[in-house]
Amino acid sequence: MKKITFVIPSRNNLEFLRLAYESIRKLNTVHEILVLNDASTDGTQEWIDSLGDEGLIVHHNPGPERIGIVGMFDKGIEMARTDIIMAFHADMVAAPNLDKHILKHLKRGTVVSATRVEPPLHPDGPEKVLMNFGIEVDEFDYNKFSNWVEGSVDSTGGYQPKHDTLVTEGIFAPWCMYKEDFLAVGGHDELFAPQSKEDSDLFNRFVLNGYKVLQTWEGLVYHFTSRGSRFNKHAGGAAGKNSEEWLHTTTTNMKKFIKKWGTPVQHDQFMKPIIAPVYKKTINIINSNPQLEEALEPWHNGGKDIIIEVDGNRFNNEDFRHIQNLNNIIGFDEDLQELIMIEPTYFQLGNLQVTINSLETYEKDLICVK
Repeated sequence: MKKITFVIPSRNNLEFLRLAYESIRKLNTVHEILVLNDASTDGTQEWIDSLGDEGLIVHHNPGPERIGIVGMFDKGIEMARTDIIMAFHADMVAAPNLDKHILKHLKRGTVVSATRVEPPLHPDGPEKVLMNFGIEVDEFDYNKFSNWVEGSVDSTGGYQPKHDTLVTEGIFAPWCMYKEDFLAVGGHDELFAPQSKEDSDLFNRFVLNGYKVLQTWEGLVYHFTSRGSRFNKHAGGAAGKNSEEWLHTTTTNMKKFIKKWGTPVQHDQFMKPIIAPVYKKTINIINSNPQLEEALEPWHNGGKDIIIEVDGNRFNNEDFRHIQNLNNIIGFDEDLQELIMIEPTYFQLGNLQVTINSLETYEKDLICVK
């Protein structure tokens, strides 16, 4: 079997990191594990030093400031000594034969994700399996989880794939690909450092670069969920409780994502990215006020191809929804596409006056970051 480098950033997640490490070492093939210790103060480095594992590669940020998963994932993937890398989170546990089920679908130009099995901290969805094997480490029983994955019949009934296919199109961590393909798009965008929305941005760029994104329903991980920042107790969070750190970064970086892509994060039910055309837009406001300017600031990028005129005295919630959905409206509405074939084109959208000087799109310019 080909070897994978499991790339695992970790900050103050030692109790979860131990489980992740041990589960990968239980796989039949001795893969390389690359741990990036991001200024941890919980004994992570001391534990790493005690292992004596020749297949363990370590990068240590002594701190005190963290780097975040954007910089740490990219550093780890650059350091990887194998052709294949897997972006793995410290709060994940590899199920038996995870590597086998991932690798049988992997080839150049393809990104393969495992299926997440999660406790009920987030709503269920068609892209994952909700099954509670423990919310905290001391509740987790690896043998019970692995027996369930392998179909043993007990009180949990044994794992059964959720759909009538063993492969769906979508992407979420942990994802596996050829290192060369990752580097071809320039890795994560530092715009989203230290974390939040960096993965959605990356996945958009994978798809735009022509990569297939597949999820195997045979290769599983148990995911304690969001222990890096959102529910990290060292950052002020807890299971099901958002940390102030995460609330700040997710709010800030969603605005950055919108400014870059023209829409919020969009995907289908299986987490396959939906990417609207990206236009160069300007919003001009008359009768403005500071609150309106702040609300509309992420929704344009200073370009002159599309001009949206807004009257602050008449602006309402419907107008705001039109602005939020404008790239989808122009890009995906076939009737409107026919209407605006002759340029420039003017049309009314609610109380908005929209002028289209050019329908040139720029999403493919966003594929590679330097």
